[in-house]
Amino acid sequence: MQKIKKILIVNRGEIAVRIIAACKELGIRSATIYSEADKTSLHARLSDETYLIGPAPAVESYLNIEKIINLAKKINADAIHPGYGFLSENAEFIKAVEEAGIIFIGPSSQSVELMGSKTAARRLMESNNVPIVPGTTEKLSDVEDAIATAKKIGFPVMLKASAGGGGKGMRLVYSESELPEALERAQNESLKAFGSPDIYMEKFIENPKHIEVQILGDKFGNYIHLFERECSIQRRHQKVVEEAPSVFVDGEVRRKITEAAINAARACNYYNAGTIEFLMDKDHNFYFLEMNTRLQVEHPVTELITGVDLVKEQINIAEGNELSFRQRDIKMHGHAIECRVYAEDIENNFAPSTGKIKFHELPAGPGVRVDRGIDSESEVPIYYDPLLSKVIAWGSTRTEAIERMKRALEEYIIVGVTTNIELFDWILNHKVFLEGTFDNNFLDKEFLPLVKDGKYKNGKYEKLKELAAIATALIESGKQNKLIADVKHNGQNNWLLGKYE
Repeated sequence: MQKIKKILIVNRGEIAVRIIAACKELGIRSATIYSEADKTSLHARLSDETYLIGPAPAVESYLNIEKIINLAKKINADAIHPGYGFLSENAEFIKAVEEAGIIFIGPSSQSVELMGSKTAARRLMESNNVPIVPGTTEKLSDVEDAIATAKKIGFPVMLKASAGGGGKGMRLVYSESELPEALERAQNESLKAFGSPDIYMEKFIENPKHIEVQILGDKFGNYIHLFERECSIQRRHQKVVEEAPSVFVDGEVRRKITEAAINAARACNYYNAGTIEFLMDKDHNFYFLEMNTRLQVEHPVTELITGVDLVKEQINIAEGNELSFRQRDIKMHGHAIECRVYAEDIENNFAPSTGKIKFHELPAGPGVRVDRGIDSESEVPIYYDPLLSKVIAWGSTRTEAIERMKRALEEYIIVGVTTNIELFDWILNHKVFLEGTFDNNFLDKEFLPLVKDGKYKNGKYEKLKELAAIATALIESGKQNKLIADVKHNGQNNWLLGKYE
């Protein structure tokens, strides 16, 4: 066992801030990196030490393995925490950390390498009693192979990149005539995104739900699950709203899916925090989708219903200790919902919004948590994912959690960039969401057509937009203190509005 005294956090934004908080509570010194575009970033200001790592493009800064390893050695960091994204699931990077004699706060490079190939992962799951979606466990060799496979499992089929995820290299194909062009496009996109053109095929599950299970494992072979998360509210295969537990999962299904998740972790000798993602059909049949060998964006909802600090537990495991908990210690309390607040314009095809945050006021009150990467001094650059913060609401029931989330979002004020907060107002009041009957296609079917056709209007927000220019002018002239009481926002621009003295 090795006590960690200093952690180099090789990430940015809200996840870097989240890890800094855990370090402070554990008495561990935190060091961060920042690019030239992030010189005013919150994470760089909150950490005990911070270092310029390179120019704005991620490949020259947050993805520069050699620079990061050299820095870790120079500052005598005991460990490196990757957060999520960037290098968090890069086996080459993890191997370099291991070879440098630095603790990687995450799984072994072998586990990541094994689960990084979707086809290899499918083969492994199939041999360890984890249900997989019907399809191939090897890459497609050519168009003829793709056509023969599709005919065997039946259209529609989904083409997927073997080396990656997040919707890249993914194509839904309904007929044989579509397949050649779809395969070529998927291969090109996969090569560009992941450096590999390898594509595999799965049977397309109609109107599935996306259910995932959080697991923890230590280096002594102990495993626990922390129940499931509902992640079916998605746009272009990217999660937007998550909650725990899922209203669609009953006790028996929960027992089966969490058991399958533990089997999946054991299969690759996994340790640290990980998430097993499943697709679930209308009859509650579930199929392995992939394993995320890192901390998830949506981990706070699990923390709120279990009371387990996942980042602290990651550090505990990395130090070589056994899990702090056994399965019998993990109880589910209440319900939690997370909304991902992005700097993007929902009425302009969700285009990223950049600029300086001119004013930032957080919601508060019972059951509300905000994991943020911004404050009133932050710049939102164009180079990275536009996630600004995550609003998480807990309640003793799902209904209470929803109402607390509505209240929190109405209190949340971000001035200077356009955000997607208005979208959450639409989701949280929609009958399908309230009933819990939504699936992965909910936003694509219900919301995006409204925006595309210009039919989406939110009266509560529309009537506030005319005051936006007034509020902006007051803020830019340094008179934000003139804005008092009755603070409101509109979901398109999040301008600070109110009464004026």
